Amino acid sequence: MKKAKKTNGTFSQWLTNLAIRGLLAFLLALPYHWRVPLCGWVISRIVSPIARWPQRIRANLQLTQPDLPDAEIKRMIRNVPDNIGRTVIEIYSGQEFIDRANRLPLTGPGVAALEEALAAKRPAILATGHFGNYDAVRAALIQRGYPLGALYRPMSNPWFNSHYVGAIGTIGRPLFEQGRRGMAEMLKHLKSGGMLGILPDQRMNTGVPLHFFGVEAKTALSTADMALKYNAVLIPTYAIRQEDGLSFQIVVDAPIPPGTPEEMSQALNDSLEALIRKHPEQWLWVHRRWR
Repeated sequence: MKKAKKTNGTFSQWLTNLAIRGLLAFLLALPYHWRVPLCGWVISRIVSPIARWPQRIRANLQLTQPDLPDAEIKRMIRNVPDNIGRTVIEIYSGQEFIDRANRLPLTGPGVAALEEALAAKRPAILATGHFGNYDAVRAALIQRGYPLGALYRPMSNPWFNSHYVGAIGTIGRPLFEQGRRGMAEMLKHLKSGGMLGILPDQRMNTGVPLHFFGVEAKTALSTADMALKYNAVLIPTYAIRQEDGLSFQIVVDAPIPPGTPEEMSQALNDSLEALIRKHPEQWLWVHRRWR
């Protein structure tokens, strides 16, 4: 009989997870159109100040957009955590979230290339970012029959990670945990003609210095390397939150043309940056993207 894997973590992490589970249970008991904005409010007005997100958001904005008016910075400090909260409870909403995503049409200049890859069983990498709700893209495509797997980074809190993985697994599988085993499974999926959703907008200490918002940002080349090695079409794909705060526009951009890994990775940075400039409050400005 296989032994249960021991959960390692601190007492503080256990208490934090207990509080999160209680909040999620309360919110999930509410109608969808109430729980989503309420979770956004809780994260924006209560969690964000405790986590010192306003300081991090302000620092990132002042670094990348030094001429931004203070009124706009204050708006971002309020709205960025609101989008984070909405995203979290949407992911935990399971079938209700999936049903909403399934009704979203695919738009943008890259739709035809995506459909062609599916028909030809050609590998495809859908590069997105911590923008809008990236899992709305995954839900919408999986429901349409796209073999879309996802690479994820485990949470540092093991108790939270266990139910978080369950929540994103409800949206669709396969899921590949960042690490040697997960990478091997992911590459096998890609080589067999599968599709992969990936978020390359985090700082990677082993990355190369490219530019994001005109500032040097360490960027991993692995996404472009995989596209070149496995002849995978590389397509930026996003879910833009709409004014009602509940629905999304799925945008499939034109594929990134083959080039050097640096050129392709910079093109991904540029694609995401252009979208963030149109909808700045929908990106995760709490990231330590620049150091």
